[in-house]
Amino acid sequence: MSIWQKIGAYWNYLVGSPHSFSLQFRIFHSISIIAFLALAYNVPFNYFIGLPWIALVSFVVLTILCYIYYLSRFKNKTELSIVFFCVLANLLFIANYFINWGISGPTDILMAGTLLLMISTAPPKQYKIWIPINIAVILSLHGIEYRYPLLVPNTYVTVADRFLDVSSAYLVVVVLMYYTVTYIRKNYELERKSSEDRAQSIEIKNQYILVQNLELERLNAEKNKLMSIIAHDLRSPLGNIQNYLELLDEYSLDAEERKIIEKDLLKLTQDTTSMLSKVLSWSKAQMDGVTVKLNSVNLFEALANTLELEKAIAGKKGIALSYGVEQTIKIMADVDMLQLIVRNLINNAIKFTPAGGEIEISASSIHNNCLLMVKDTGTGIPYEQQRDLFSLKATSTFGTENEKGIGLGLKLCKEFTELQAGEIWMESIPGKGTAFYVSLPLALPVT
Repeated sequence: MSIWQKIGAYWNYLVGSPHSFSLQFRIFHSISIIAFLALAYNVPFNYFIGLPWIALVSFVVLTILCYIYYLSRFKNKTELSIVFFCVLANLLFIANYFINWGISGPTDILMAGTLLLMISTAPPKQYKIWIPINIAVILSLHGIEYRYPLLVPNTYVTVADRFLDVSSAYLVVVVLMYYTVTYIRKNYELERKSSEDRAQSIEIKNQYILVQNLELERLNAEKNKLMSIIAHDLRSPLGNIQNYLELLDEYSLDAEERKIIEKDLLKLTQDTTSMLSKVLSWSKAQMDGVTVKLNSVNLFEALANTLELEKAIAGKKGIALSYGVEQTIKIMADVDMLQLIVRNLINNAIKFTPAGGEIEISASSIHNNCLLMVKDTGTGIPYEQQRDLFSLKATSTFGTENEKGIGLGLKLCKEFTELQAGEIWMESIPGKGTAFYVSLPLALPVT
């Protein structure tokens, strides 16, 4: 630590911490210290220019001022100390006026400087006391000297002593005024910056609370959505399965009737399993988070089995499913997430495409991305539902053969696509079909 840093640290100790003293009280401590220095200089100065009585008065005032400072800085009785200071200052200058040639001496200058110090340190409620007293003292002293000039004799030995004393007093007052104003402005800027920082901190905190509230609202909406699914969308098909099983148990049915019921049971079980799988996948993603394992993946090899399986499922419904995927495309993806996305998009296309319709799947590289498209000639999506399609606001729907959906599949697709640094969007014309697009980054070639 340099000598100036040490001096600065010691000065801050003498003035007092901002945490313990207000700006007004720190100014008072600073002025008290400067007044010590001024009086310490004034005692020998007045003695050597032939004013021993003034030197003695200055020494007494210096001693009293030390006690006042101690009372404020170390005993925390600052308001009382300020009152003592103001009273002492007025008494000092009344005495100084009579023993230092009155209006011809430096007392008026010192009184004006002291008034600034009083205003800077005294509580505002005391202004109406000290300002009138200062003015009354000066005007009274001038009036006394005017009426009784012999009470205020010339105490200077030479003219040079007078000029030196008045000039010295002026310099002391200028230094005190400069320091006081500078100190106030500096601390004002610090307080202003501190207030701005606090306001900014409060604003950041409010924004953080707002984000938290929005997140809580989102989580609450997701919880309600999950409860709705469990309460209705899963309970309803399970109830139907139970009814079918009770029917098989209680009644003797011929082979044809059993075959129809078994087919309906299989359909309900498949739909319920699909819904349950989506609920569990989404719930796990929300509660535990998802670990993404991005690797360089050959798109055709990763999707070949899925595409063939979905082609067979579409064929059972009488839908022609074709796909064209460049066999050399490599992307950065998580294979499990990629397959889930593609399965959901194709299943949706099958669900909302009637028999005799077509589904086209293609993938090609465009710039640094792979664009995967799933396009169907199905029923399309009503315009009023398209905006909320990828959110929890999406409603449950039924396919062309009454297949049940719960509105979570596309939400999962969006979340899993974005976790792989991709994008997903759609285009749909009601009654004419829908196309979903998934863009994923290509794997960079190894150099």
